[in-house]
Amino acid sequence: MSQLYLCVDCGGSKTSAVIAAHDGTIVGRAFGGPSNASPRPPRPSVEPVPLPPVGETPFAAAWFGVSGLDSPAAVAEVVPVLSKLLGIPEGPRLSVANDTILLAAPVRMHPDIKYAVGVIGGTGSIAVGFEETENGFAELGRVGGWGWILGDEGGGFHVGREAVRQMVQATDAASVTGNPPPPSVLTTKILERFQIKTVLDILAAVHVPDPNPSVVNPQKLPQFTMLREKRLSSLAPLVFEAAFEHGDPLALSVLKTTSDAFAAQISLILGDKDAEKPKLVKAQDAVISFGGSLVGIEAYRKLILDALASRGHVFRYVEFVDDAAATGAIGLASSFKAS
Repeated sequence: MSQLYLCVDCGGSKTSAVIAAHDGTIVGRAFGGPSNASPRPPRPSVEPVPLPPVGETPFAAAWFGVSGLDSPAAVAEVVPVLSKLLGIPEGPRLSVANDTILLAAPVRMHPDIKYAVGVIGGTGSIAVGFEETENGFAELGRVGGWGWILGDEGGGFHVGREAVRQMVQATDAASVTGNPPPPSVLTTKILERFQIKTVLDILAAVHVPDPNPSVVNPQKLPQFTMLREKRLSSLAPLVFEAAFEHGDPLALSVLKTTSDAFAAQISLILGDKDAEKPKLVKAQDAVISFGGSLVGIEAYRKLILDALASRGHVFRYVEFVDDAAATGAIGLASSFKAS
């Protein structure tokens, strides 16, 4: 049998593929464009590719984490296509699931545990519990991944929206007390971003209708060029800069609020399992594995972990996976080597 192990991280903005040797050494890497499963069917995407006969493959095993693959029916549609593409028979050597599963890979590097909680915090957010079994990772509880309209607590949209909310709330409070809000680095940066003069002017900027792509608009301001959700999510870097580089109280309050909301959501899948909730994960027996741009910021990660600890959830291990495909390929090689 071949001694190569393939892991592919299929995301909404890019695709990353990594090949590892049996000892975990990375021997190949490639990048591609977006490969989210939800907006496009898989079959037309692979039909032009020359396919090997099943059984004739350079790979001992393959692991795909695909953004937008959120149901058993969707997985069942994709697996036969990938099996034919790679020449790997359907079964334990070919694993396909939502991209959060790649964050379970650190379990394979800690032999004293078999549970992981994968937490993605970027523009959006989701948390999923996993248990390592003889047949790979079994998904336990999951929470989030609802999109910006319904949720995405702790993600970029939430951070941007909360920043605007707290700015406006402070201004509203000042209308009662007669005292102006204290100076804020964050407020100044957001007003400059939209090129507006007062906090209440931001309400119009946020609610301007989405731009019409068929109409040329000479305006270059974000309220005229960005979709409404992007106007808010794009404020997240300003919040993080104001909070962690300038110690701005308003920005720190925003991140305390969003991280606490995210921790409250993650806590829904944590605890001691029982007959009524058999899929809970006990933090002390698990690794929490973070992935995504916002939780890649250590200070924000600490806020989330502190909020979890205040609820009684302290994990045995904490990992940040900044290269999910590489971590997955190495973990895949390790699991087959052990077996």
